[in-house]
Amino acid sequence: MNTINITTPLDDTTIAGLKAGDRVFIEGIIYTARDAAHSRLREMINNNEALPIDLRGQVIYYVGPTPAAEGRVIGSAGPTTSTRMDIVTPMLLEKGLKGMIGKGDRSKAVIDAIVRNKCVYFAAVGGAGALIASSIVETEVVAFPELGTEAIRRLKVKDFPAIVAIDAYGNNLYMNGPNEYLARK
Repeated sequence: MNTINITTPLDDTTIAGLKAGDRVFIEGIIYTARDAAHSRLREMINNNEALPIDLRGQVIYYVGPTPAAEGRVIGSAGPTTSTRMDIVTPMLLEKGLKGMIGKGDRSKAVIDAIVRNKCVYFAAVGGAGALIASSIVETEVVAFPELGTEAIRRLKVKDFPAIVAIDAYGNNLYMNGPNEYLARK
């Protein structure tokens, strides 16, 4: 396992160098989107409407941050369970999305779409929302403000900690990790 600093937007060369189990620190822009935003994006794609953000090379973080405390950019920003977005994810990957951040394994359809579109899925540590929030230096609502915490936000991040959970080759830390642990035991 390596520790790698990466910058968004993601390109094919960066993604090709990432392997399941690598620790990364992300710098640049990432977007937030949860269930309600994904539902809206699916409707827009199905209706052939322009999306509110250009997804090419971008990373979406599955988070609904809490309100910011006095003097803070954002409140707690821990990941939500990714499988709830699985129904829409292949569509977004086809539109150019290159990375996702969340927690938990993904469906076979999403893993197949990750491999087909040369993308990557990062895991963030659940329960570490305050720590993760400290890596967010700017935030701005860019779409669906009426959704409140589920609005799409543009986050500027520095040293955002994550682990490559599923790489562009389909290697899956959720499958391989337990097997490697048991083999060493």
